[in-house]
Amino acid sequence: MTRLIGFLIAAAALRAQSDSADLHREIAELRSLVEKLQSRVDSLEKSAPPASPAAAVVTTPPAAAPVTPTPGQLSTAVPGVTFNLLLDGYYEYNFNSPIGRANLLRAYDVSSNSFSLNQAAIVLEDAPQPDQGKRWGARLDLQWGQATQTLQGNAVNEPRPEIYRNLYQAYGTHVFPVGNGLTVDFGKWSSSIGIETNYTKDAMNYSRSFWYDFLPFYHMGARASYKVEDLLTLNYWITNGTNQTEAFNGFKDELFGAVVQPRKNLTWNLNYYLGQEHPDVIFYPNGAPAGLTNLPTLQGVPFQPIPNPPSGHLNILDTYMTWQPLAPLTVAFEGDYVIEREYTTSPPLRAEGGAAYLRYQLSPRLALASRAEYLSDRGGLFSGKAQDLKENTLTLQWKLNEGFLTMFEWRRDFSNQPYFYTNTLGILRKEQNTATMGLVWWFGRKQGAW
Repeated sequence: MTRLIGFLIAAAALRAQSDSADLHREIAELRSLVEKLQSRVDSLEKSAPPASPAAAVVTTPPAAAPVTPTPGQLSTAVPGVTFNLLLDGYYEYNFNSPIGRANLLRAYDVSSNSFSLNQAAIVLEDAPQPDQGKRWGARLDLQWGQATQTLQGNAVNEPRPEIYRNLYQAYGTHVFPVGNGLTVDFGKWSSSIGIETNYTKDAMNYSRSFWYDFLPFYHMGARASYKVEDLLTLNYWITNGTNQTEAFNGFKDELFGAVVQPRKNLTWNLNYYLGQEHPDVIFYPNGAPAGLTNLPTLQGVPFQPIPNPPSGHLNILDTYMTWQPLAPLTVAFEGDYVIEREYTTSPPLRAEGGAAYLRYQLSPRLALASRAEYLSDRGGLFSGKAQDLKENTLTLQWKLNEGFLTMFEWRRDFSNQPYFYTNTLGILRKEQNTATMGLVWWFGRKQGAW
């Protein structure tokens, strides 16, 4: 607008020499026109909505940019659902050079002198948030690798293991508005009997203890948890059995448990589990043996009832405690007592013992952990041989970044009986020593322990 006025005034000045009267008249007309234009502009600016800086230069609004997750996170199409991936592999050397490269009494690190895939897992979770009015949730864990064979592949426990082999956890949750909240789950879940857990990213050591390998891995049924107060939480389960997705008898196992937290840095778990782990049927997934005809079937799989099946009970007393006396230091203890009978009148088979753990965070990226363990296997309930088992483990954890963990471990297993494989068939030793390097990657928005 200012340039226009200057241009017009300059043009009028050029004519001043010829006609001064005309010049004054034209200037007056121009000023009147400028005032009308300025008034119109002011009126339009007042009536129009304010424009953003981008709108001044972009006539068409740009499409919304996709939300980029922060490093180490994966987004999902469903709000509130976390999509998580884990890859766990290792190389281990057994100094016994065992035949078949087989490490005995190991839950996950079962192979020696072999690059091995321990576990590949997918975890989907939509956790309840009762404080925000969302009282329901669900979780699904899918799993592949050597750990799957340990957890899911035992046909002694699972009548039809192939159906559920890759389904580690699958349960729904509802929090009922009772007192401080009554949480009820239905489905298949990872057992909390024993202190150690399935995912290596949350473990102190790379290898699992004897007790982790012996105690239940998972259950199928319903469980309830009620927080009486900050000090005390009560738990109750009713399940098909230990490591049974499908029931193989009519008995329903139960757990009665409590979590006591007298201080923020001290947690104590107590569990009593009562079960009946003897089948009353035999399934034949590859077809009935010769000579057996007209057997009943379940979804086409023939089975045979067991006459007078064993009915003895399984009793597990389990307790463990975690204490963090200093910020970088964690101390933990576990004690277990297990009795099982084939029939109610049979003499008991018994296993007893425990483990002690120590972990120290040397720096934000480095941690050192140790475990000492004892398991008295009277009657061979765990290992198939009456013996006293011990092990010592030392593990160095090196977290290169969030989502990538390396673990270097030395472990010594030993017994009071010759038991462990050597490089000669039929020759056993009382000990096995292993050195392991584990590599664990994980991605996802799930926080804390998986």
